[in-house]
This record gives sequence, C-alpha cells and structure tokens, in this order.
Amino acid sequence: MKIHLSNSTFLGNIDPFLKSFDPSEKDKLDITVNQKWVFVHPIALSMIAALGLPIDKKQIKCEQLVARSSHYLETMGLFSFLGIKSGIKVTKHEPTGRFIPITQIKNSAELTCFLTEIIPLLHLEPKQAESIRYIVSELTRNVLEHAQTKDGAIVSAQYYKKSNTIGIGIVDRGLGVKETINKSHDAKDDLEALGLALTPGVTGTTKKEGGTELNAGAGLFFIKSIASVNRNFFVIYSGNAMYKLLKNKPSRKNIMLHSDPFADRHSSKHNLPYWQGTAVGISISLDNTPGFLMLLDLIRDTYAKAVKERRKLRYRKPQFI
Repeated sequence: MKIHLSNSTFLGNIDPFLKSFDPSEKDKLDITVNQKWVFVHPIALSMIAALGLPIDKKQIKCEQLVARSSHYLETMGLFSFLGIKSGIKVTKHEPTGRFIPITQIKNSAELTCFLTEIIPLLHLEPKQAESIRYIVSELTRNVLEHAQTKDGAIVSAQYYKKSNTIGIGIVDRGLGVKETINKSHDAKDDLEALGLALTPGVTGTTKKEGGTELNAGAGLFFIKSIASVNRNFFVIYSGNAMYKLLKNKPSRKNIMLHSDPFADRHSSKHNLPYWQGTAVGISISLDNTPGFLMLLDLIRDTYAKAVKERRKLRYRKPQFI
C-alpha cells in the first residue's frame, strides 16, 4: 500500500490525500511526505496508523523527512505507533501542547480510561468538554459494537490555536459502513450507505424506523449536526465513497438541521481508492458555540420529526397480501 501526506492535509482539502491512497500490496506500506511543509489533520494520522498496524514493521517504509514541520508526525506518535524510526529528534512537549497522540482503543474499558484523559490533555473547559467527549465516545463505540475488528479504533486529536478548533480523527479497518448498514437495509453502493448511516433513525441493527432501545441510529447524525452548528467540517470515508459536510455560511437566522445529509451543504465522491473500514474526521470550534444541552435538544427535536416522517411514508406504501 502507498499513501502520501501533502503540504496541507486538512478536512476542507482532504480529497488529494484520499486519492493518494493505493490499497494494493496489502503486506507493505510506503509513506511519502511533502518535503517543504506538512500540515495534517488527525484523521490522516489515524488512517496511516491503522494501515500499518497489521503489517510487519520491516515492510513499512517512510522516506527521509526534511521539512521542519515533520517533527509533528513524531510528536503525535506516528512512528512509535508503527514501530519504525523517523530519524527526527524532538524535544519533549509540555502538557500545554494540547494534543492526543495516536491511541488504539480495543474495548469499553480502554475507552472509559481514554475519556477520562482526553479532557485534561486538551485543557478544555467544562462547557467545551461535553461535545468533544460525546463525539469520541459515540464514534469509538460504533467501532467496538459494529466494525467487528480485533484492532479496535485508532484515535488522535489536536488543538489548533490559530483557529481555536479541535480536530479529531477516529478510524477502523473493520466491516465498513455498507456491509454494516446492509444487514437491515439495501444500499446499492457505498455513498448511498453513508447517506443512510447519517440519516436519523436508520441503523444496520434493524429495519425499524428509530432503531432499537440499544441502537437508535442517532450517533452519526448527532455528530454531523454538531459540526453543522459549529459551521465546521465533518468527513466520513468508507469503501470507495466519501461524504464531506462543508462549512455553513454565518447566518442570523435560527439554526436549521437537515435529516437528509444530502440536503446539507456538502461534497461527496464515490470513486475513491477502496478503504476497508471507516474513517471519520471532524473539526469543532471552541468559539461562541451553543451550549451542549441546548444543542442536544435541537438535534433530538430534528431526529424525532425525521423518524416520524419516515414512519408515515413507510405506512403510506401499499401493502400487498
């Protein structure tokens, strides 16, 4: 396999990074990096770490790094996670670095431990911590409960001072969205499966609108909605498809959430290199965002209305005996 980190791999410009992925020769991994500058969102780091996890360390190669900014890859623990040497000397970061190095979470106990550590490491205020904790918890539980991979979830996060945002990447190499959602639905391709997974009340565990008591089909919709209200990016990539929520334009009008993900301002692709599993990236602004409880109330209201409408449409369909 091959993958390239360009000079600017952030969520708004994630497409070239995804296109650079070559999934052939699965027993090898070649990593190339822009030689002048490296800016990387945590989703990219988590993806590379997930790719290299099952590979013999002798079969992982990374070209010599010369960009001054490449020390970030060492700081975030990419090379130590892969078990290879980068040749980069980095002075130890102080706790104020506000980042979560690449971490593997394989069970609920490890997730619980991780959630207790993430807030102090990112130095978040209580009002900011709730949404970050929810996002990490929900996305990781999705992996543990549905992806069916012994390697679990690969997680990383970074605070960006200039934009005052938190970037989060959570990745797995499990079943993938289409195989999971098609246990109860009939998505014809990976992009349609992503759309269903982001629709409130739809889950792969049942055909019932609104899901079950244990799985209501709300998690990804909630997370996309948090990004939407924050006017920030959200990306989900699985199989050969990607859905990217784009930044909403500032508005003084009331916040409006869409139950149909394709009604949001977005971009999508369905011809990307095949990713076995699911990769999710999100950026959350820490500036002037609505309170988490108020946000959840708004999202729950949209969720309830969407499920009600879907049930009405379903019962209107003619029943043939």
